[in-house]
Amino acid sequence: MATTPKKKFSPHTLRRIFSYTRAYKRTFYLAIVLSVVLALLSPLRPYLIQQSVDVYIRNGWFRGLVMISVLQLALLLAETLLRFVFSYRISWMGQNVVNDMRQQVFRKILFQNISYYDKTAVGTLTTRSVNDMESVNDVFSEGIISIVADVLTIIAVIVAMLATDWLLTIICLSTLPAIILATYWFKENVNKSFQRVRTAVAALNAFAQEHIAGMHIVQAFAAEEREGRKFDTINREHRDANISAIFAYSVFFPIVEIILAVSMGLLVWWGAKRMISYSVTPGVIIAFVMYLNLLFRPLRMMADKFNVLQMGMIAAERIFTVLDSEETLKDNGARPAEGISGAIRFEDVHFAYKPDVPVLRGISFDIPAGQTMALVGHTGAGKTSIISILNRLYEIQSGRILIDGIPLQEYDIYSLRGQIGIVLQDVFLFSGTVYDNITLRNESIPLEKVKEACAILGIHDFIMRLPGDYHFNVMERGNTLSQGQRQLISFARALLYNPAILILDEATSSIDSESEMLVQKAIDTLIKGRTSIVIAHRLSTIRKAGQILVMDKGRIIERGTHAELMQQEGAYRKLYKAVEKQEA
Repeated sequence: MATTPKKKFSPHTLRRIFSYTRAYKRTFYLAIVLSVVLALLSPLRPYLIQQSVDVYIRNGWFRGLVMISVLQLALLLAETLLRFVFSYRISWMGQNVVNDMRQQVFRKILFQNISYYDKTAVGTLTTRSVNDMESVNDVFSEGIISIVADVLTIIAVIVAMLATDWLLTIICLSTLPAIILATYWFKENVNKSFQRVRTAVAALNAFAQEHIAGMHIVQAFAAEEREGRKFDTINREHRDANISAIFAYSVFFPIVEIILAVSMGLLVWWGAKRMISYSVTPGVIIAFVMYLNLLFRPLRMMADKFNVLQMGMIAAERIFTVLDSEETLKDNGARPAEGISGAIRFEDVHFAYKPDVPVLRGISFDIPAGQTMALVGHTGAGKTSIISILNRLYEIQSGRILIDGIPLQEYDIYSLRGQIGIVLQDVFLFSGTVYDNITLRNESIPLEKVKEACAILGIHDFIMRLPGDYHFNVMERGNTLSQGQRQLISFARALLYNPAILILDEATSSIDSESEMLVQKAIDTLIKGRTSIVIAHRLSTIRKAGQILVMDKGRIIERGTHAELMQQEGAYRKLYKAVEKQEA
């Protein structure tokens, strides 16, 4: 599996991430102030230890020793409290920024055109919304602000060391080039490993989500072993990427400890030599031991934090790619659709999902308000595409679509979609109750109104027989219901809002004959007075349409009523006879 290409540090991306902190600028400024204060406090305790040894203990000033010890304890408590506030507030800010970004990303996902999902894996969007967001949070909790605090601490400690004894400082820090080289090696190797991990995580999410959703197909074709081997390949890549990072950590931290030990050794050797000549005091040696620990602690974590920052920025760039996508509806109209009669007119409409692969070729027809039109034809003829462009789920390339004589683009699309009820062949139910799925969690719709719609459809009794009736949990994708029951619930969902236009796309294909008898009368009642487009293979539905369009390869090849088309020796008559024989 190819790894994600290495990306350079991007100040623009970093600025864009931190633009989300404007709503929390007080916390941001507090974190900056605390990082400076903590850096200045870091060298104070070693200095106080030095004074305790060289001044108070050496001269036997025990009262002063008690006072300076109390001062050290107070300093330790104050520093601990400030570090807690610093750590908590930057993590708090990070979580709030991630919350805001995640809401923005999900709203962007909600309003993307359907064509966006035709080429973007669900698992990839899940990774952007969950895993990548957590990486952005790390930019705050372990990234740039924490790095700034560590750099300030290193500077403050080195300045204190130089002020105490510049020669001893140079001796102790002679190992610094070695730790810089080790840090650079660690940073580069872990960065590559983390990029591999991110790529593997996205692949794992996409593969697992797709195959769990389609598990019935996998098992139906006895493909478990084959798909399991594919998953093993992706999973091994994820494992190997993590092991590569683990190896870098396993090498780096012992090297840092060795370098620290060498610095300590140089300190003891040179310090002891100078103590013999009385050119350095014991307090200075003890202080330098503490200084070195204070210096190496942030140096040890600096490379890791840079990697966290880099991975957070890579994740942010992926998130911003979603936010910057231009595949949302760009020219939404302003005309409200409430009160439309539902007259539909297509004028020489051409449409293609992909350039140079036409799906609809010069489609023209009229449906008077309140009338029903049936679309028939073989699979791939373009029937469902007509429904998709009527909803503006996709944009047409040429021609015009009008509703009540008004071009589709002039309507507010969300208002218009509220006037179009749809029942599809492949019913999708969300995790939740029957009531939630019928209302789509619209709390303004009372239960009584839902019951009334279900009673008209003839499904109220079957729902009341479920454990918990309307509060029965249908589970993910409605797995606790049969296909026919899910279809019936989708009828109630579509018709609850009393739409002016009704679309039935193979809506009775998954319902057995007995269930169809229950809903057919209700369908006839509900279609009456509404503009309806019906895609169906059932003869009972086709015969009652006021107009029938026969489609083939994106064109209308025949049109008329059932009686008119049956008099012709054309495609409709052949198709009808074939369906009639199948239903017999």
